[in-house]
Amino acid sequence: MFEFSRHTCIVLLRGNLLLWLSLFLVGCTTVPVLRAPNILLLGEVHDNPDGHQQRYEYLLRLIEGGWRPALVMEQFDRENQGALTTAQKACPDADCVIRSAGGKRWDWPHYSPLVELALRYHLPLIAANISRAEAASVMKSGLPAALDLEIIAMYGLTMPLPAEVLNGQRVAIETGHCGKVPEFLAQGMVSAQVARDVWMAHALRTNAKTGAVLIAGNGHVRCDIGVPHWLSVVGVKGVQTHGFIEQGPESAELNYDVTHSITVHQRPDPCGDMVLQSKPSL
Repeated sequence: MFEFSRHTCIVLLRGNLLLWLSLFLVGCTTVPVLRAPNILLLGEVHDNPDGHQQRYEYLLRLIEGGWRPALVMEQFDRENQGALTTAQKACPDADCVIRSAGGKRWDWPHYSPLVELALRYHLPLIAANISRAEAASVMKSGLPAALDLEIIAMYGLTMPLPAEVLNGQRVAIETGHCGKVPEFLAQGMVSAQVARDVWMAHALRTNAKTGAVLIAGNGHVRCDIGVPHWLSVVGVKGVQTHGFIEQGPESAELNYDVTHSITVHQRPDPCGDMVLQSKPSL
């Protein structure tokens, strides 16, 4: 009986090893890859519960497997980094951290499980966003309103934006705002988005030594125009980006290394009542 059980365990173990090996050998694919790169970017549709749950479960498996990245989050503004670090040391739970360092812009129940992961596994929490006030300043005065001259030079922003980034961001912004972006606002909105992406890339680069994962919208993690582009500018390697895409027309735009299909979240028509100002208010 002992020999039979031992043989059976060996067979099962070999089968599991082959399964894991097959997952590691998969390249860019629509099938989630269970391996931890040096830098991992995980996107989202902000209001989609299925996407948040799938992403959490994917990240949890990597962390339970031993990965200990810094958790770099779009949902925390960088001006609150001090409060965030203090709260992570002092708070007993995620709600306390969020009350101490989170703003009112986000549906925090979606992100509370991630903050709990950071507390449980002692993962550094990094505030990765520029504030709305800083974004408004960028729209009015340009990138130096949010990025210092060293970062501007490091990421090649002393030169005009590459045409593919400029045009790609312009299309993404116009699509995201239902084609209602006034011409006088478009360039400023592109600059604000670039400032966010560059700062997120810089936060990842700064924390890359021990590994880092970005939690941000799908637009930020796009390979072609988002954070991965700026990481490539400064020569960062070992980057893997995952889009969590609702089934439908957008799912054909595979601008990610790995694409996770998520169910469509039922929501009111976002374009129904959208009105942008007809003249600048900055």
